[in-house]
Amino acid sequence: MKSSVLTRYRVMAYITAVMLLVLCTCMVFKYGFEMGEDVTFAVSQAHGVLYIIYLVFAFDLGSKARWPFGKLLWVLLSGTIPFAAFFVERKVVAETLPLISGARPEPVKA
Repeated sequence: MKSSVLTRYRVMAYITAVMLLVLCTCMVFKYGFEMGEDVTFAVSQAHGVLYIIYLVFAFDLGSKARWPFGKLLWVLLSGTIPFAAFFVERKVVAETLPLISGARPEPVKA
């Protein structure tokens, strides 16, 4: 597997996670303070498009890493849970890095 597959996933995981946090903040302002409806709409549309791109890249990585369906589903859904994508991305990178051709395995910590 090429490292570009993992890099694309990582970039989109962070972008999707940050956009989801921005969207949650906008929702608080929209429904809690009744302001920022236009900004909330724009952010929600942007997050939706970016999430679809994230799904494509995550599915691509999962199919190349031959993940079981449950793991793939969890990774795909992590873009909809605030803060989850940050943690899932770290775990995915740690598990997928050894599969990349030419990657050196990380030393085992005692």
